[in-house]
Amino acid sequence: MTFVIAENQRGLLIQDGRIIDVLGPGRHRISNWLGRKSVEIVDAIGLFNSPWAEIMEKRHPELAQANFETVQPGEGQVCVVWLGERAAWIVRPGQVIRVWKVFDTVRVDTFDVLERPKLDKRELVAFEKAATVGPATPAVIATISVAEAEAGLVFFDGELVETLSPGRYGYWQIGRKVTAKMLDTRPIPVEVTAQEILTKDRVSLRVTLTSFVQITDVRLAALSTPDHQGHVYKLVQFAVREAVGGRTLDELLNDRESVDAQIVAHVRNQLGDIGVRVAELGIKDVILPGEMRELINKVVEAEKVAQANLIRRREETAATRSLLNTAKLMEDNPTLLRLKELETLERVTEKIGRIDVHTGSQGLGGLLDQLVTLKPRD
Repeated sequence: MTFVIAENQRGLLIQDGRIIDVLGPGRHRISNWLGRKSVEIVDAIGLFNSPWAEIMEKRHPELAQANFETVQPGEGQVCVVWLGERAAWIVRPGQVIRVWKVFDTVRVDTFDVLERPKLDKRELVAFEKAATVGPATPAVIATISVAEAEAGLVFFDGELVETLSPGRYGYWQIGRKVTAKMLDTRPIPVEVTAQEILTKDRVSLRVTLTSFVQITDVRLAALSTPDHQGHVYKLVQFAVREAVGGRTLDELLNDRESVDAQIVAHVRNQLGDIGVRVAELGIKDVILPGEMRELINKVVEAEKVAQANLIRRREETAATRSLLNTAKLMEDNPTLLRLKELETLERVTEKIGRIDVHTGSQGLGGLLDQLVTLKPRD
């Protein structure tokens, strides 16, 4: 019996149903005149999945040790199988694999996932590309990425175990379920939509507010309330009803700052220490019913008309007083009066295209004497 075994193969020599040797690459000639022997050629790269593997391991440990590596992690452990410098497989507890070591150097790293559940960055980069033996889900490694301006919270079976800064992290998910929650640590605007409120003078209006909420303690914010933004939203609603309901419409419109201050004080007092602070809070819009808006517009219009009339009367009074002062000066100074007459004559002539002058016997000089006569002082 002659057969050839390739470089990437091995031959299992079987006699009377028992494996007796593992044949390497090359041409082999075996005497088998009674038909008691047979050869099973298998691939010798990667995993050794033949049923003969377990038999060799138990009956012929010397053959098993020379040809393949058996990987079987215990409870609470996980094994990473390296082929050369590459992490090739990750083996869970309760699983067994056998890896041929005739071509590559096989190294097995065993990790106690109960004592050290977190991977360092080097391990995460190397292991996340390795194949997982058995079902794909759940994943052996839980990868968590935390973005800039965020904080991450890691939970093992619902229990908070660690707070993370921005970066990328990996955890062994063996015997536990790893979950994560991300919280934005920047001030986040929370819009409190318009809600119907009745003022002290029985005017119905709608108020819209804007608040900025920022997390100061990530762990406390995650454990104190399931939704810190929703919690602040409800507190602002209660605060604005109390502030607006205790004021008249005029007080609300004329003193917005005190209303904002009262709302902020109420919210901060009721918020307590939950790892969240309200950075800013203020009324954005006050929406009145259509009829009320028309009435207020009429009131404003009347006020503006009254202010315009008052300003006009003040200007008229000032103009009259100026004329009176000018008249007194002219009365005491005839020369100033004549200059004023000439100025008036000049303005009149600017608007006249043609002037016909009939001087009579006195000539132009007589005309000028008639237009401008300076009286001697008394």
